[in-house]
Amino acid sequence: MSGFSDIDGLIAPRSVAIIGASDDVTRIGGRPIAAMLRAGYKGRILPVNPKRDKVQGLPCYASVQDLPEVPDAALIAVPAKMVPETIEALGRMGCRAATLFSAGFAEVGAEGLAAQHALEELAKQHGMRLLGPNTLGVYNVDIGYYGTFSSSLDTGFPKSGNVGIASQSGAFGAHLGALARDRGIGCSVLITTGNESDITVADAIGWMAQSDTVDVICTYMEAVNDAPALLAALDAARAAGKPVLALKSGRSAVGARAAASHTASLTGDAVVADAVLTDHGAIILRDPESMMDIAYAASKKVFPKQHSFGVITVSGGAGIVASDEAERVGLPMPAMPDAAQEALREVLPYASPVNPLDCTAQALNDPTLLEKFTRAALEDGGYGAVMCFLTYVAGSRAMSQVILDAIAPLRAEYPDRIIAFCALGDPEVLQHYDDAGILVFNDPCRAVRALDAVLRLGQSMENRVTADLPAVTQITLPASNPDEATAKTILAKAGIAAAPEQAVTDADQAVKAAEGFGYPVVMKILSPDILHKSDIGAVKLNLHDADAVRAAYAEIMAVVGEHAPKASVTGMLVAKQLSGGVECLMGINRDPTFGPIAVFGLGGIFVELLNDVAVRACPFGVDTAREMILSIRSAAILQGARGTQPSDIDALAQMLSNLSVFAAGAGEGLTSIDLNPVLAMPAGQGAYALDAVIEIAQEGAADGH
Repeated sequence: MSGFSDIDGLIAPRSVAIIGASDDVTRIGGRPIAAMLRAGYKGRILPVNPKRDKVQGLPCYASVQDLPEVPDAALIAVPAKMVPETIEALGRMGCRAATLFSAGFAEVGAEGLAAQHALEELAKQHGMRLLGPNTLGVYNVDIGYYGTFSSSLDTGFPKSGNVGIASQSGAFGAHLGALARDRGIGCSVLITTGNESDITVADAIGWMAQSDTVDVICTYMEAVNDAPALLAALDAARAAGKPVLALKSGRSAVGARAAASHTASLTGDAVVADAVLTDHGAIILRDPESMMDIAYAASKKVFPKQHSFGVITVSGGAGIVASDEAERVGLPMPAMPDAAQEALREVLPYASPVNPLDCTAQALNDPTLLEKFTRAALEDGGYGAVMCFLTYVAGSRAMSQVILDAIAPLRAEYPDRIIAFCALGDPEVLQHYDDAGILVFNDPCRAVRALDAVLRLGQSMENRVTADLPAVTQITLPASNPDEATAKTILAKAGIAAAPEQAVTDADQAVKAAEGFGYPVVMKILSPDILHKSDIGAVKLNLHDADAVRAAYAEIMAVVGEHAPKASVTGMLVAKQLSGGVECLMGINRDPTFGPIAVFGLGGIFVELLNDVAVRACPFGVDTAREMILSIRSAAILQGARGTQPSDIDALAQMLSNLSVFAAGAGEGLTSIDLNPVLAMPAGQGAYALDAVIEIAQEGAADGH
């Protein structure tokens, strides 16, 4: 984790050289200088341009070699063909950080990618960290450093504060910074990583996780170029108690193509990315508006332990709107205790003090009512957050001080709870509430969503435990796809049980095996080339006697000869037919970004129609597997819904954990595993993989790497 601090010079330099400096404040080489001069940058600005003696009133140097000192950082704004010689000159001088505004590298194709790799190697030789190419750069408001050519600064500087933004896209990152500024959110640091030849969004998040000035991290990602570093950065942020709000694009087919074109990177599966990043503490968002709302609420650094919500309102309608949204997002709104309701009715007989607590418009005539109802919600209701819907009344200059006098003392009395207003009005008036530590929203539904996110953060911080990561040992895989019997033998060594079964090579052996197990039995073809046996009729169920077994043997061999004549057939599998359980599926798929990913769901329509599955990166322990199983929407079926017998969830969890450990140990030689169905028997009777398919990668399979 110490590696994240080695970009300090890039983000908080004491001196910066601008290579390709311009006197024109509208050009890429001129904008950063103009912004730093306006902002009062505390360091030294060293323009470099062979055609000028001065740039924007500052002494200008003809070349890097002519600089009077070694700069902490350099901004490179020269054509792509001149970048290598510039990096070389800076490296020889001892500069350790450079921001490459220059474009024309990986984002333009193979030739540009090769040139970018050459830059990486050149920088490594000199121990230099590179941001970009094709980046909009960095700003650090607290020291007036604007190593960026963003035109967003033309409309005003960012506001100093404890929010940081790490973005792969420069323009979109600057857009988020401008949104934060316009929302009144203090965002001191923006880091845009561009093509990520060296410094990635993971480095930026990691730096913010260790920063003394950043408490909330917002990030925009199009692709994950260094998964281990990103997960380490997220873990560092979580350990530091800093929420990471992540907007991950490239979810749609169109979006994924645009992301690849824009950053010369491929995006992984969105469901997998969401699951893995969430598991490491990120809050996955879909839109910038939600990001700003949550960042604003989280920036106050109040994370209540209670995931519950109370509404005090002067409008019955607004209370209903807020309640509907709270139910939609899963934010509990427990009713006030009976005694507290009675006490409030004595104060205001026609009030509705259940939750929402409707103190009616009378509270506008008597602000002490607002104080009494809000105090009751905090004290008697015990809600983690309370929101007062006061609309334009709170924005009135005539009423604002009276309202503030009534509520501000509660902010001091309950420092571990959130108090929010839903209000409209003069921004200057509303700012007084914010200054007093009262959150201000103009929309009740947005307020509910933001408060729910912050309350969930508080709950997760309270309940945070170290993940149960089991030990992993290397697995040696066969050189090619095994048939089902071999696959089950391999998995049995990893603790994944199958039904009693036997591989046979003729009908007599099949009958003998069936009689050994006891009828009924199942029969299916054994072939590594036939993955979907039932599709061609190569599976027979409910075989109750020897005649049925012989007939099934002949029929299966016939359909295989007809539909898959070139398939390699290794025999027939005879298995005891189990019944009385719930069909589930488990599987492994190797994600190109995050490695082996485990999938769990119920079989049949629950997966196909409802897309009701849970996914998790491998490996994980039994407790995590149990959480995963119970997280699916149809988990009640396994728990004994409508009087049915509960399934053996303990056995399912152990099998799923064992599967994840096997996948992690198998390495890159494993492409996928499909256990479908897995039969979860009634509690105490185990779980059994009734079918198993293992797919082996064509390269690196033999040694399991």
